[in-house]
Amino acid sequence: MLLPGILYFILFKYLPMWGVLIAFQNYQPFRGFLYSDWVGTRHFIRFFSEPAFWMLFRNTVMLALYNLIFFFPLPIVIALMLNEIRKEVFKRFVQTMVYIPHFFSWVVVVGVVYILFTVEGGVINELIVRAGGEPINFLISGEWFRTMIMAEVIWKETGWGTIIFLAALAGVDPQLYEAAKMDGAGRARQIWHITLPAIRSTIVILFILRLGHFLDTGFEQIILMLNAMNREVGEVFDTYVYSVGINQAQFSYSTAVGLFKSFVGLILVLSANAISKKFGEEGIY
Repeated sequence: MLLPGILYFILFKYLPMWGVLIAFQNYQPFRGFLYSDWVGTRHFIRFFSEPAFWMLFRNTVMLALYNLIFFFPLPIVIALMLNEIRKEVFKRFVQTMVYIPHFFSWVVVVGVVYILFTVEGGVINELIVRAGGEPINFLISGEWFRTMIMAEVIWKETGWGTIIFLAALAGVDPQLYEAAKMDGAGRARQIWHITLPAIRSTIVILFILRLGHFLDTGFEQIILMLNAMNREVGEVFDTYVYSVGINQAQFSYSTAVGLFKSFVGLILVLSANAISKKFGEEGIY
């Protein structure tokens, strides 16, 4: 039973890791890994010296922080709310409704956003005009870019993120709630003193794992939302790697950028895991 999973990780996770070697080479596809010239850290020095580096770093970190602050807690809140619903039919209906957006591709989601928010006939701008306001060009505005990105992520992924937390909540002993009721605890106190402590370890583990992808802001969504007017606030490491790696065929340089992202994620995971252990949590290892 373990064999398919082991083979998957070997073939698609561990073997491709040898590809990071080209970050230290002047990689030429026709010469391969073994015969391309070694250049050491030249690509990293170039990346950190690029005028665009701080713009990319700022944009990526801002979106990552938005994800942690606004998106990460929402599946927990929704799971707690769903857990309080006593009518199973209604609970399952709500669960299904919040899960469905996860299965839409980003192309569909961004297409719907364009239809709703475009200046020319968009529903949102029509409502703004009818309310006496001026139409807002959300789709090319740098000020609205991060808000739009986060709204799309929240709508699409919040429901799917509740699955793990609902599974953790299902393991809470009902007798604890009965004892709390006998002591006069209301719903709010039961959530605070029983439910949240019961899923605290799950929250910590998922938070640590999320930090490992801290700089992964979602290539497909952002590349679809990018345009010349919002690129100053929307260009991130993922889209930059695509631009220089695929469009310009700078394989070694783009690999160096990707390796930098992975290194930052590794440092964050190790740091968060060490801190969680100091506070008595299990961590991820």
